[in-house]
Amino acid sequence: MARYPRSEAIITPAPVVPTASRSRATEFGLLVIVWVIVSAFYVLMSLATKGALPTRLDYFLGVLIIVSLAVHFSIRRYAPYASQVLLPIATLLNGIGYVEIARWSSKEAGFQALWFVVSGVIVAVTLKLVKSVRDLDRYRYVTLTVAMALMVSPLTPHFGKDINGARLWVGLGPLTFQPIEIAKILLVFFFASYFAANRELLSTPTQRLGRFLIVPPKILVPILVAWGAALMILAGENDIGFAMLLFVLFFALLWVTTGLKSYIFLGAATLGVGGFVAEKLFTQVHQRISLMLDPWNYNFAHGSSQIAYAQFSLAAGGIFGTGLGLGQSGNIPDISSDMIFASLGEELGFIGVILILSLYVSFVGEGFRIAQRSHSDFVRLTAAGLTATLGLQAFFIMAGVVRIVPFTGITLPFMAYGGSSLFANYLIVALLLRISHENNLERRGGEVVAITFD
Repeated sequence: MARYPRSEAIITPAPVVPTASRSRATEFGLLVIVWVIVSAFYVLMSLATKGALPTRLDYFLGVLIIVSLAVHFSIRRYAPYASQVLLPIATLLNGIGYVEIARWSSKEAGFQALWFVVSGVIVAVTLKLVKSVRDLDRYRYVTLTVAMALMVSPLTPHFGKDINGARLWVGLGPLTFQPIEIAKILLVFFFASYFAANRELLSTPTQRLGRFLIVPPKILVPILVAWGAALMILAGENDIGFAMLLFVLFFALLWVTTGLKSYIFLGAATLGVGGFVAEKLFTQVHQRISLMLDPWNYNFAHGSSQIAYAQFSLAAGGIFGTGLGLGQSGNIPDISSDMIFASLGEELGFIGVILILSLYVSFVGEGFRIAQRSHSDFVRLTAAGLTATLGLQAFFIMAGVVRIVPFTGITLPFMAYGGSSLFANYLIVALLLRISHENNLERRGGEVVAITFD
């Protein structure tokens, strides 16, 4: 037997190839159910509005099935152990929203179908290119720089566009998009990276201020500067919705990172003081709060008709709704974008609203489950931040329509008309799928013995 001069056994951590089947039968089965539900909705809507079956039913079914199937097979190829419920939930919300958009505008429905195709491509590309979300931790300040550049871009002369008093859009020829939709995802990466790197320092008050111990200010200053700058940019663009979203997201991630309730009290106090000051200094904030409190007697020239008519639509829907295609919400401005929730509430009723809420709660619950199962602080905070971003956005627009909070005009994720929003939401889906896949591989991992000789 040949003899070697030296040998040593090294215990090397390595993932064990999972023995479970890579079949994603649950996801596929749920997608089939989604196709049936959305197709039935589309047919019912067409029968109610036109008295006939939709003339382009084959086109509608083709786009819905082909794109979702392509995404399904991309997940099987690049992230086979990822969550099997995220894609069906997103597709169902997207499909119901598309039906309602088509109800009011066939032109917008065509653009939304195109963006659905683009969104499917971005899911596949993201899953292929992003091998590990953990690697993005290296680019903390790159993501911050790009996010700030995107947020400032609508203020650029000749490119930025002012729509309904908010300067959020950038126009390139006939196309317009909202850079903030991508910037919010990049800010999640930055917050997650900074909080993960400084978790212990943020969690341990060591500096005395009078009788109290506080976190050293030098730890908070960099992140507060970045956060404050982002809020100032959004204030300059009159973007109340995303300013509220970013504000709550920041303190939510800070609390998730440290577990200190003092950050929640600090956030609530800052929100109260900041809201009072903003109401006095910014006309748009004052108008939005006035509209929330009294949309009936406020000057309709300031847009209160949106909120007032939304209340009539929701009331007309009752428990079971008027039926798809039978609502009278067409007089609401921006019905397919800002106010699609009011239209759905009228035609699907309280039961339909509960269905929509349940879908969002299911998505958010799955996202937080993915975050909880992560083995890295950065990945855990990233998953929690992405999930919270989508959940808070859905909450703010739905709560604004029913006058729980000031109406912000941000889009309802997956459902409202808007290409950049749909693109960003599916990007969040792709990133959560990648994180879920990594989690399941790590949970099934183990140690193997590698023998090396020299």
